[in-house]
Amino acid sequence: MRNDQPVPPARARLIAYYLPQFHPIPENDAWWSKGFTEWTNAAKARPLFKGHYQPHVPADLGFYDLRLPETRAAQAAMAREYGIEAFCYFHYWFSGRRLLERPFNEVVATGEPDFPFCLCWANQSWTSIWHGAADRVLIKQEYPGMEDHRRHFHSLLPAFSDKRYLKVDGKPLFMLYCPRELPDSRRVLDFWRNLAVKEGLPGLFLLAEYHKSDWDPKPHGFDAVVINNLWPWRYEAAGWNRPALKIREKFHRWNGMPKVLDYETVMDSLVTDPVPGIESFPCVFPNFDNTPRTGKNGIVLHGSTPELFRRHLRRALDRVKNAPPEHQVVFVKSWNEWAEGNHLEPDLRFGRSYLDVIRDELS
Repeated sequence: MRNDQPVPPARARLIAYYLPQFHPIPENDAWWSKGFTEWTNAAKARPLFKGHYQPHVPADLGFYDLRLPETRAAQAAMAREYGIEAFCYFHYWFSGRRLLERPFNEVVATGEPDFPFCLCWANQSWTSIWHGAADRVLIKQEYPGMEDHRRHFHSLLPAFSDKRYLKVDGKPLFMLYCPRELPDSRRVLDFWRNLAVKEGLPGLFLLAEYHKSDWDPKPHGFDAVVINNLWPWRYEAAGWNRPALKIREKFHRWNGMPKVLDYETVMDSLVTDPVPGIESFPCVFPNFDNTPRTGKNGIVLHGSTPELFRRHLRRALDRVKNAPPEHQVVFVKSWNEWAEGNHLEPDLRFGRSYLDVIRDELS
């Protein structure tokens, strides 16, 4: 290929959610135990029914600490090798208070690793809901007003201005995890867009994560929506509403057992058809099992394999193939949520097989 010819694009832009919960912080020391990280729950997990795959034990990258730049570099190198375009870091802002911010702050400050990223504001209170104590609020998500939104924006400006920051139509992509929780969201997001322009950016590409494909994000101030169709099941398992999806009842136990869904049965329902007039991006799940955190209150996608994930991913890639190239976006949940059994990073059972599927399908 001549140097002046464009490089053929990948089949889609795969963005993997990234959890920064793998280093101790004083708050987790106080709330859970000294030295608590995501590994604490992942390592103590045990099978809860016959055939239940637990614990998930990391392979190539080990039980890492995200305070180490070598760990972050190894993660980025692996993601790049298999075709992941960017990490979407979960970001926490509680009226000016930040949590779990150190790894991402160091990524921005040092310029390493040289790997694209974006941010998702996980704008929800931290509670003990998954441990059966929903009324125990560890830290409350509040929205004190426009001055707080101004401070929040300016805290993120160094990241938005970074050359590595992921863009759509030239605009930094920023997501809200709970879009309906943000009061007067259209006013707030327009305020952020105006601040971005004043700071020399072309604006912001603002995403909502939601669980209904017919929910129009634009009246709420968002450009598009990521459809997370596993979200309702998680809250049903915690005792909330009960959507109607087919369950393999032979895996379900009414007393003292988690909600168990057969991966092959439900995987097609996790990627829905687009709705005319609404820009939406699919979200795929290689696996999911949050019983290391929640025990009997959890939910398990049982029976995932790399080849079933191939079918699931292929459906998502087909869904975005006719969009403009920069909008051929697919989210993967997740790169490293080990205590939710929800990871692309290699484990002892499957190694790099899920990553192999991604590389194969993207190419």
